[in-house]
Amino acid sequence: MEEEKFKLLRRFQYTSEAIIFQGKLESQGIEVFLRDNNIVDSNPLYSNAVGGVKLFVKTEDFERANDILGEVSLYSVEDENQPIQCPKCSATTIDLVTSIKDWKSFISYALFIVTAIFPFVARYKYKCNTCKFEFN
Repeated sequence: MEEEKFKLLRRFQYTSEAIIFQGKLESQGIEVFLRDNNIVDSNPLYSNAVGGVKLFVKTEDFERANDILGEVSLYSVEDENQPIQCPKCSATTIDLVTSIKDWKSFISYALFIVTAIFPFVARYKYKCNTCKFEFN
C-alpha cells in the first residue's frame, strides 16, 4: 500500500480563516488536512508558537489548490464580485474597517463595558490601503 504525501499549502493565524479556505478547496474536490488547529483553538496565544494553523493538500493537488486560492481576493469586493475602487485614488486595495469615532459609538461601547447588557454599535467603512482614505 502506497503512503499518501501531503504538502503545506498555507498557514493561518486562526482556525476560522483556515476553515474558509478549506471549504473553498473541498468544494473543488481537493482533499484538505488541517494541522495544529486544536492547539490554536484551545489557546489562540499559542498560534505564533506553533506556526499557526497549517493547511495541507495532497502533493498531486498542490498546484491546482494553489491556483484556486490565488483566485480568492484578499480585499473587499462588490456584490458582482468586482473589486471596490477608492473614489480618491482608484486603487482596489480596500478593506472593511470599523471604528469608534462618533459619540454614539463611544457611549454605546462604554455602556456595554459597564453593564454588559447593551449591544455594541459601531460604524463600518471602507478604507483604502494605498491612500488611507475612508468612505462609505
